[in-house]
Amino acid sequence: MAGHLRTPLLLLAALALTLALAVDLGPRASRKNGKSPMVGGLLDADVNEEGVQQALNFALSEYNKASNDAYHSRAMRVVRVRKQVVAGLNYFLEVEIGRTRCTKSQPNLDSCPFHDQPHLMRKTLCSFQIYTVPWLGKTSLVKSSCQDA
Repeated sequence: MAGHLRTPLLLLAALALTLALAVDLGPRASRKNGKSPMVGGLLDADVNEEGVQQALNFALSEYNKASNDAYHSRAMRVVRVRKQVVAGLNYFLEVEIGRTRCTKSQPNLDSCPFHDQPHLMRKTLCSFQIYTVPWLGKTSLVKSSCQDA
C-alpha cells in the first residue's frame, strides 16, 4: 500500500518545489507587464551575481584556450546576461571582449591593460551559453559565437 502512495507524493513534492522556486525569483524577475516569469523561462540576471561571474570567467577562459592569439583577452563590457533554471542553470552572456597587452604566458591577467595601439587593438562581441550544475561542480560551454566589433 505504501508503494502506491509514493508516486503521488513525489509528484506533489516536485510541484511544491517548482512553485517555491517560482515565488523565490522575487521582484527583479518580474516582467515589464507585471506578470510573473514562467518557470524555465529566461530571466535578466545581475552581472554581479556570483553564478554569473563564475559563468563569465569560465566563458572567457574557454575563449582564451580556443584562441590562437598570443595575447590574453578579457571582458571590456558585459552587454546582457540572462539565466534559465533547468536541471541546473543556463547562463546566456553577451560580452564585448578586448585584447590585452599581456601574453597568455603571463600571470595575473585580470589586471592587464587593453592594447591602445590601433594595429594591436581587437574588440570582439561574443555570445556564450554556459550550462552549470553547481551542486555537482559541473560547468560546460554549450554554445559560443563571436564576431569583430
